[in-house]
Amino acid sequence: MIAGSMVALVTPFDAQGRLDWDSLAKLVDFHLQEGTNAIVAVGTTGESATLDVSEHLDVIRRVVDQVNGRIPVIAGTGANSTREAVELTEAAKSGGADACLLVTPYYNKPTQEGLYQHFRHIAEAVAIPQILYNVPGRTACDMLPETVERLSKVPNIIGIKEATGDLQRGKEVLDRVGKDFLVYSGDDATAVELMLMGGKGNISVTANVAPRAMSDLCAAAMRGEAAAARAINDRLMPLHKALFIESNPIPVKFALHEMGLIPEGIRLPLTWLSPRCHEPLRQAMRQTGVLA
Repeated sequence: MIAGSMVALVTPFDAQGRLDWDSLAKLVDFHLQEGTNAIVAVGTTGESATLDVSEHLDVIRRVVDQVNGRIPVIAGTGANSTREAVELTEAAKSGGADACLLVTPYYNKPTQEGLYQHFRHIAEAVAIPQILYNVPGRTACDMLPETVERLSKVPNIIGIKEATGDLQRGKEVLDRVGKDFLVYSGDDATAVELMLMGGKGNISVTANVAPRAMSDLCAAAMRGEAAAARAINDRLMPLHKALFIESNPIPVKFALHEMGLIPEGIRLPLTWLSPRCHEPLRQAMRQTGVLA
């Protein structure tokens, strides 16, 4: 079972916007050392929207090769074209990924039936475990709990990253699906509460910069140790908030640069963190102990 703290890994670029393979290797080593339970390569936080297909697949292969089976690697392979999502998912399987994360189709706003048909088609086309990803704040497409329930019965579809941050929504999903269907949080600030209700982990932005703390939080929450899990979460809350001071992954890339882990690189249309946001983010990093 893939569970616990799953980092939504950034994709490092140099100042000219080229992929920085040395920094990617450094990040993977960092997570292996700090107790991260799984790595999501080329998700939203990994700037999948601005990587071309060959780059996308190269990042997945390199992460898989470096991890070398020590923890699961989940490849982001979602698209708003069903054919493209199938092609990416097939390539991720060939590249050795353990599972795929598929975001709801963005911009074209399919119906609930369209969502069901889209995800069922991908699951039937590619024999690899697949995780649904619902993040309507970014996609303008909300997959409703009844659709998740239908899809939970499709072989290969093993879980969902529910990133609304709505705990009532999370509870409804948990109540509708079977016990073997994995419900993950995609919202750092509320993840602890979803796990205490039965969620199986957190696909996390915060884990990029505080992997050990997020791993400890997830472990405590999944053991039902509410006080311990909430205490860690309270300590991390300034970071949860500050990492969304501008659009993700702008703040988290700045934070990792401040920690000396990646260069100052991001791809348009995203831009480097606005100067007015530098000190508030540094302050949150100091409060949570990730920056001296």
